[in-house]
Amino acid sequence: MACLIACRKKLARRLLFDKSANDEHERSILTKLKQQCGGQFTSKMEGMVTDLTLAKENQSSFEEYLNENSNADPGMDLTVTVLTTGFWPSYKSFDLNLPAEMVKCVEVFKEFYQTKTKHRKLTWIYSLGTCNITGKFDTKPVELVVTTYQAAALLLFNSSDKLSYSEILTQLNLTDDDVIRLLHSLSCAKYKILNKEPSTKTISSTDVFEFNSKFTDKMRRIKIPLPPVDEKKKVIDDVDKDRRYAIDASIVRIMKSRKALGYQQLVMECVEQLGRMFMPDVKAIKKRIEDLISRDYLERDKDNLNLFKYLA
Repeated sequence: MACLIACRKKLARRLLFDKSANDEHERSILTKLKQQCGGQFTSKMEGMVTDLTLAKENQSSFEEYLNENSNADPGMDLTVTVLTTGFWPSYKSFDLNLPAEMVKCVEVFKEFYQTKTKHRKLTWIYSLGTCNITGKFDTKPVELVVTTYQAAALLLFNSSDKLSYSEILTQLNLTDDDVIRLLHSLSCAKYKILNKEPSTKTISSTDVFEFNSKFTDKMRRIKIPLPPVDEKKKVIDDVDKDRRYAIDASIVRIMKSRKALGYQQLVMECVEQLGRMFMPDVKAIKKRIEDLISRDYLERDKDNLNLFKYLA
């Protein structure tokens, strides 16, 4: 199960960041994986590949909409990839305070999307976005390829010469971890687009930042990477979460059919049910039983604490 979750995350990254050879290649791999693991394990990944094809068609429709409606002007080139929530891994969705330039883009796309459907809600995942912006430095302009978070931070300096860490944190409405990562990438890493006071190699809540107009580079286009989150830890956390849900579902199914069952028998039947997907830890099952009791799915028998009853 952990392997399949990791495969799904890697496929999502390849598809979303154009690192895949082609759709047919991905479908071929999924066909082989389906033969090995079964359709229930690959259905979401197959949906992801199909989603990308539909997203490209949707983008073409958006471009036609812009050509036919002169009032619908996002002010910049905009590509939006619309995805189906159920197929993709879960991603952070913070209410990033977008700069005015980006707000206009979002509003134009929303207006277009409402002409396509009235029944679907758009949730914007800014953590997956990328932007190409022009940095106007003293020596020459340089095209900066950055994430949406980084772009939002840089655009703040169009209206302010200097900004403190707390001001950036407040204006962007991101978590401390995200702000530290993006400010480190812009002021402490290879490309110092922002100057930082004091000039240290770490980000502190007392730091002050300003646009580095003296920045220069021999390239006219540079990509500024954002330090990655701990992907391994995130995968492990996601697997643990999925297993908790699976154990809960198994316990509820068993108890719903049996109505009352002893602890040892419940654990044995739960292990037997889940053994085809993963080998659940007995301690984890015990913990999930306690959690289900606290949520009024089960109760202990008053005369026998090792006997559990299902609460309808």
